[in-house]
Amino acid sequence: MQKAKPEMTSVKAALLSFAMLSAIALCGFGIYTADASNEHNAVDGYGVTASLR
Repeated sequence: MQKAKPEMTSVKAALLSFAMLSAIALCGFGIYTADASNEHNAVDGYGVTASLR
């Protein structure tokens, strides 16, 4: 009989968490810069806009 391997180790969980947080940050940064480059006012999560002019 084969021993059952643990499906998720702490190392795998840490790498998955790092990958997900990196992807979220990169997507957010990409959306922010694309919006700002099209002469739109960049808006943060609190509704405060940065005046670019």
